[in-house]
Amino acid sequence: MLTPGRPYPLGATVLPEGINFALAAPAAQRVELCLFDGATGTREQQRLALPACTDGVWHGLLPGAGAGLVYGWRVHGSWAPRQGLRFNPAKLLLDPYAREVVGRYGGEDIFLGHAPGQPELRDTRDNGAIALKARVTAPLPGPPPRRPRIAPGERVICELHVRGHTMLHPAVPEALRGSYAGLAEPAVLDHLQRLGITTLSLMPVQHRADEERLLQLGLSNYWGYSPIGWFAPEARYWSGRPGTSPSSEFRQLADAVHARGMELVIDVVYNHSAETDELGPTLSLRGIDNALYYRLRADDPFLYENWTGCGNCLDFSEPRVVQLATDSLRHWMTELGVDGFRFDLAPVLGRGADGAFDRRAPFFAACAQDPLLSQALLIAEPWDVGPGGYQLGAFPPGWLEWNDRWRDAQRGFWLRQGLDGAAGRGEFAHRLLGSSGEFRHAGRAPTASVNFIAAHDGFTLRDLVSYDRRHNEANGEDGRDGHDRNLSHNQGVEGDTGDPAVLARRRAKARALLATLLLSQGTPMLLAGDELGHGQGGNNNAYCQDNETSWLDWARADTALAAYVARLAALRRRAEPLRHTQWWPPRPGAGQGGVHWLQPDGTPLQPADWEDGRQQALAVLFEPADAAAPRWLLWVNAAGQAQTFATPAGAWDLHLASDPGDDPPAPRRLQARENVSAACLWLCCRTPRPVPD
Repeated sequence: MLTPGRPYPLGATVLPEGINFALAAPAAQRVELCLFDGATGTREQQRLALPACTDGVWHGLLPGAGAGLVYGWRVHGSWAPRQGLRFNPAKLLLDPYAREVVGRYGGEDIFLGHAPGQPELRDTRDNGAIALKARVTAPLPGPPPRRPRIAPGERVICELHVRGHTMLHPAVPEALRGSYAGLAEPAVLDHLQRLGITTLSLMPVQHRADEERLLQLGLSNYWGYSPIGWFAPEARYWSGRPGTSPSSEFRQLADAVHARGMELVIDVVYNHSAETDELGPTLSLRGIDNALYYRLRADDPFLYENWTGCGNCLDFSEPRVVQLATDSLRHWMTELGVDGFRFDLAPVLGRGADGAFDRRAPFFAACAQDPLLSQALLIAEPWDVGPGGYQLGAFPPGWLEWNDRWRDAQRGFWLRQGLDGAAGRGEFAHRLLGSSGEFRHAGRAPTASVNFIAAHDGFTLRDLVSYDRRHNEANGEDGRDGHDRNLSHNQGVEGDTGDPAVLARRRAKARALLATLLLSQGTPMLLAGDELGHGQGGNNNAYCQDNETSWLDWARADTALAAYVARLAALRRRAEPLRHTQWWPPRPGAGQGGVHWLQPDGTPLQPADWEDGRQQALAVLFEPADAAAPRWLLWVNAAGQAQTFATPAGAWDLHLASDPGDDPPAPRRLQARENVSAACLWLCCRTPRPVPD
């Protein structure tokens, strides 16, 4: 028998006297707690009506109950889809606050709230035996997470996939491959540390439900952008070792990352859910209170606003939705050890009641005032497909943002000279110094720009220099999915080739792009596998490829390229002007330093020179404010032929040449004039001699 309990906190909370249950469903008429067997989770053993409702929160206490209990909800109310009401007690619902999820959605039509083919008719078939359920968990033992503190200018992010990163890793025990435990293996973290990575950014690890269309094709949402359990680590990435759980194994991964002095960030998806559009399954929020949690069309509440392109979007003008997101974020930090979050399609988070984006929106305000979330690393993907959906530079101070304009400028500069999409020296320079046009306001720093060549969505670096067009046929969408404007270039042959000249050009372009990434102001982000030469056969949207297409092939890793990336990261740590965390003054001045933009012959670039599309070479001289500090010089040549550069006065040493055949094993003294190869970047340094006493 349930006693009234209390309405806070939401979800299932283990107390000395039992378990308190609370569910926010203000439009519901009745809520039932359904208890299932703990072994298989398929047999419903008891059904109890929650005895109390306070301010729209239904709640009750089950005396004597403890961790391990498996449960789900049945929520009663009106079935009126044209009014946005989709209550159906025949469908067992997953608690959105579930810490552990039992079962897996298989795409069966019994999950539909409506009768198949009749969207206005309520389906009365009971799906309790196979529905997703929650398992009550006790707090994890041990001390609170020990969080590293990475200075903004020191941060180097690596985006990776938990499963794909280790499925083929020879140093990871076979039983642990593809799991949280596999990613925590010393050999895996050793490699990341050698690269100079400070911050691991994991692709989605919140529990997901794959789309019915993919399931029918025998595929899955490998990337994980289909969430249904925002508090629960994805069980598919759990090794299943005795004595562990998905949560405890994830926490052990976080502890292992922290022990290396590294940060752990996870990609979170609060913009939409796996319940998709009005014809999708009823798994959780749709049946709990559809009109509360989802943004419905004002002209027809039967339909969902689709500002995500995934069928639905959560309504962040509603306080309960803001609460769901912030409660789960705090859980990932306090219980599971996460240090920050990358928010998928983040403009949805800032859309008010009128649908317009506002950086002062309730969610952003909630994060800013929260003692814990305000200290987290918050990274926005600053676009969605809603009205005014492109919001690069518009997020609040303290947030970082993925900068696709940096990506496109560098691809255009290094890969598209003489072709459509080419970028000139002015655009290159603007992005090199942190994209001030987007980020120099409201006290924001250059580090707000997350610079990247490649990310999970799009070509890998290898494919970027190997393909002119996407090859996505394996995704089952007739090759129509994915971006069709990649700003890539195959260097003369589409795909794999043995032609040494083509391969040499590809290596040169890839190394120049990597050098630009690590030597630009801002926060660099490397796509895991790019340092190994990983390719996906030209698939630029491998979201459903849980196979060798996406898994990193460690046996064929380009170890020389990985060593080159590690060297770039080491040079970035040494060359402070290249990771400057403040904006450079418009013009160099005594005592404040600055940047000199020069022609290859050493003369200053004039305003008209920036618009000269025939020229693709320039020198960038960083003048430190401290006259006794080293001076750093970049020579940049994106042209198709070598370029002669004049060395500035003084003794200068070459520390890096991105050309594969020119990279010096140790610094060498520059001559008065040097030839920089085509598609090449050099980094040089002049260290002032000590002044005698």
